[in-house]
Amino acid sequence: MPAKTIRIMCPNLMCRKVLSVPTDARGRNVRCRGCGSSIRVPSPTPKAPLPVEPPPPPTATPAEHDVE
Repeated sequence: MPAKTIRIMCPNLMCRKVLSVPTDARGRNVRCRGCGSSIRVPSPTPKAPLPVEPPPPPTATPAEHDVE
């Protein structure tokens, strides 16, 4: 099974080559094969937890002894 890769674009405006780099290169610098620029591979962004809705407030029910 091939290693997972991520695709990044060279930030050099004269190059803009799309590079495929292995996922274990995240957070490190790689060199563009097109122009030789040093590119920082972005670190993985932490996934934000899904918002949890609070439970609905309990509904007031009349007690049996309050009924006349």
